[in-house]
Amino acid sequence: MTKDQSLTRPLTRRRALLAGAAAVGAAGTGVFATVAGEEPVRPAAPAAGPQAHRALKPSAYRLEPLTGYGPPRAAARPTLVRRKPFLRVSGRGRTMVLTFDDGPDARYTPYILDTLREYDVRAMFFVCGEMVADNRDLLARMADEGHVVGNHTWSHPLLTRLSRARIRAEMERTSDIVEESYGERPLWFRAPYGAWNRAAFQLGAELGMEPLAWTVDTLDWMSPGTRTIVDRVEDGAAPGVVVLSHDAGGDRSQSVLALRAYLPRLLDSGYFVTVPER
Repeated sequence: MTKDQSLTRPLTRRRALLAGAAAVGAAGTGVFATVAGEEPVRPAAPAAGPQAHRALKPSAYRLEPLTGYGPPRAAARPTLVRRKPFLRVSGRGRTMVLTFDDGPDARYTPYILDTLREYDVRAMFFVCGEMVADNRDLLARMADEGHVVGNHTWSHPLLTRLSRARIRAEMERTSDIVEESYGERPLWFRAPYGAWNRAAFQLGAELGMEPLAWTVDTLDWMSPGTRTIVDRVEDGAAPGVVVLSHDAGGDRSQSVLALRAYLPRLLDSGYFVTVPER
């Protein structure tokens, strides 16, 4: 058989299978090159005419990462049951934490977030579940801007007067709605009125949360005047200090104005305002 005759002879079943395997191999090379960040090798377009066939689509498994070969995941360690809440935070240098309770409130929380964003500062918001239910968008914004959201119960009750079952319901329901709105469950909790008991510490730990209180209380809920709130923060400023303010639960316009006054002064004084890490 001459060379020209061999080029024009019809495909046997074996030759057709080999040709198909080669085409699939070329398509697979393109997929893996894309995963590796290289320019994919694209298979040639099918020839026009009645003999043309559709390009084969890669199987779904080719796009899935391999599993089962990495090191096993370490089991999450249980949260310790504390006997008292943290009052300060550790950190290098002049580190402080600003916290806001009882919100979010559409009347005041956005202005506090605006000020924090202006100075590129992150803070902690201990939220009440019933307030989150009407202001989920504010929790989404907190997540986008890097703030930490803590659990402040659902309806802000005095925990020391509740049964264990009621305390759990207040905490767990709030953690659920925070996860839905913020994207993850809270890792910190704060008892309303600063009233802690053994059940609160135990249940908080069971829900994976650490208790955080405060070092400096602005008493802004009493509306003492913007100047008084500013003085309390500046007089109490020190490394590791946790400042308590409110963004809901009443008229919080003084809290909003005070933040705009003392935050730039703290930063100019060399304080690093941040959030604690677990």
